[in-house]
Amino acid sequence: MSIIDNRKAFFDYFIEDRYEAGLVLEGWEVKAIRAGRTQIKEGYVIIRDGELYLIGAHISPLPEASTHIHPDPVRTRKLLLHKEEISKLISKVEQRGHTLVPLNLHYKGGRVKCEIGLAKGKKMHDKRETEKKRDWEREKARIMRTSTR
Repeated sequence: MSIIDNRKAFFDYFIEDRYEAGLVLEGWEVKAIRAGRTQIKEGYVIIRDGELYLIGAHISPLPEASTHIHPDPVRTRKLLLHKEEISKLISKVEQRGHTLVPLNLHYKGGRVKCEIGLAKGKKMHDKRETEKKRDWEREKARIMRTSTR
């Protein structure tokens, strides 16, 4: 079950490969995610000391958050992957033009998982082509609906 999708990533990047990673979260973050108070549009993944971190994902704390903690909505969160997957991603990211972007947050077995994508940036003409295809699909669906009536 998907919590939130990063549609901007599909517009800005060609997604070549997908990986599912666990997230190291605090208790208040899990509660806020379950309440739907999260946004990953501005998020990205970096590699630091052979580990992956999610940066820029915003999780708004609930107003009922405890008074003894001071929640940081955009803190850096560690991603959990197998060592072989991490080494494969590091080698691919070091190639020119590849980056890691969060694609969605979802539940799996009661835990919050983050799907990350190995992506290559789109040029402006690629983005325009994607927009034209989307508009044509929408127009085609509209024509099919009116012709069946």
